Amino acid sequence: MAAEPIDLDDIRDRALRWLDDDPDPATREELRAVLDRLPASAPELADRFAGPLTFGTAGLRGPLRAGPNGMNLAVVSQAAAGLVGWLAAQGATGPLVIGYDARHGSREFAERTAQVATGAGRPALLLPRPLPTPVLAYAVRQLDGAAGVMVTASHNPPQDNGYKVYLGARLGGELGAGAQIVPPADAGIEAAIRAVGPLAQVPLGPAGQVLGDDLVASYVDRAAAVIDPAGPRDLKVAYTPLHGVGAAVLTAAFAHAGFGVPGVVPEQAEPDPDFPTVSFPNPEEPGAVDRLVALAERTGADVAIANDPDADRCAVAVRDGGPASARSELASPPAGSEEPRGGWRMLRGDEVGVLLADHLMRRGVRGLYATTIVSSSLLRAMCAARGLPYDETLTGFKWIVRAGGGSAPLVYGYEEALGYCVAPEHVRDKDGITAALTIAELAAGLKAEGRTLTDRLDELAAEFGVHHTDQLSVRVDDLRVIADAMARVRAATPTTLLGHPVTEARDLLPEADVVILRTDTARVVIRPSGTEPKLKAYLEVVEPVADGDVPAARTRAATATAALRTEIATTLNL
Repeated sequence: MAAEPIDLDDIRDRALRWLDDDPDPATREELRAVLDRLPASAPELADRFAGPLTFGTAGLRGPLRAGPNGMNLAVVSQAAAGLVGWLAAQGATGPLVIGYDARHGSREFAERTAQVATGAGRPALLLPRPLPTPVLAYAVRQLDGAAGVMVTASHNPPQDNGYKVYLGARLGGELGAGAQIVPPADAGIEAAIRAVGPLAQVPLGPAGQVLGDDLVASYVDRAAAVIDPAGPRDLKVAYTPLHGVGAAVLTAAFAHAGFGVPGVVPEQAEPDPDFPTVSFPNPEEPGAVDRLVALAERTGADVAIANDPDADRCAVAVRDGGPASARSELASPPAGSEEPRGGWRMLRGDEVGVLLADHLMRRGVRGLYATTIVSSSLLRAMCAARGLPYDETLTGFKWIVRAGGGSAPLVYGYEEALGYCVAPEHVRDKDGITAALTIAELAAGLKAEGRTLTDRLDELAAEFGVHHTDQLSVRVDDLRVIADAMARVRAATPTTLLGHPVTEARDLLPEADVVILRTDTARVVIRPSGTEPKLKAYLEVVEPVADGDVPAARTRAATATAALRTEIATTLNL
């Protein structure tokens, strides 16, 4: 697609108006340097002013740079003013609770948010230092906040930052107290942000009250209480926070729960906003956990655990020296990646998800179990067999924690992208700290019986059949490719998959741009990514286990899933 012509006069005028209102000398200097390089810098300037960062899934996220299409002090000031104004318009009383990670600019953005809140007459409470996102989500509930802000870009590249918003009980209700925002709140906040006038007219107050370590200690106490105090504790864990903020809180929680302190990858133990040892600070990415696996192998660990940089996600690696055909149905690596070295492999998010669910069920935890439309259907089968309520939602924890609409109390939720909520009454969001503790509890109990996490996965496969999942993900330069592919599958919806008739074809428009296809043995969910220029198709094949031969069933399921992948790629013309 040919690039749109750039109106140099218009883009220069907008940049100069931005300069007049930007409160940060550093980004003003940055933008002047771009202006000085015109006309050569016209494409870069146009990108910076292509539009404001949209208040999307949970808030703002983008590259650290000057201009409205980036994360900077001006954008954060406007967002804070809009949020505080919206809270006032809703009549919400109570403080604004603010947390931040260790990324470039995070503390500055958090303190400016506090100044905007106090300038508007609302108390602002800042977490005492860079801390995990689940600590902020916990604090919103614990401190009865009107809302919460977490300054983080989670596992995005080093040059990014973000701004997540949580609501307190007054506006979020029982299900959404301490949870990420959902419509119509997101649209209301977005409109309030756009209505903010010149930043020079936004009053700034003091930087709020910095909370003490007692808040963090309270989170650790509650996290440790998630697991059975009388269970086995003999377990050796290797751990990495991937240069993020999880290490201190996770090791404190493990010690408080009675586990030995995990061995931490030394090069990744301390927060570092440049993430120097990884090309992408996401435990799902190839190579990200190489140092973790090496540490686990070197120290003889029973299990290896990684948090993403803001510690709301949890990844688990296990020793797996068997042949590829005998590996778990959910464990094949993403396309283009390599198997971890040393006989270790990462469990997929669905594997960890069903392991945690099964463990809670075996502990007698009754209530609603929930996941998303793109996660494995194994949790549905487990709940049906065990007489437990189940629900599935759109992707994102803002929906998972509201699953069931209050028909039954939520006791567990997960999404395949390494997010787990094992104690919704503690943190109403994904929480990589309590997930890690619960995995450790499960692994220690199995170790005491001479078994492992992979043994438990084998048992689940034997009982419920092999649920083999995979993903077809295509990155595009032209978003019309995605729109055309979605239009194509809607206009010519497949009537068979792998030779079996399609028994359900659901189009979730206008609520969501998602198409779901099911047969008696397979499921396909097709949707555009919510955060990247990608089209994604989530694939699943269910294969019964005959005569207890789980490896043979896995081989059949893997073969069928590969064929399904080819079939869907053809359907989408990708």
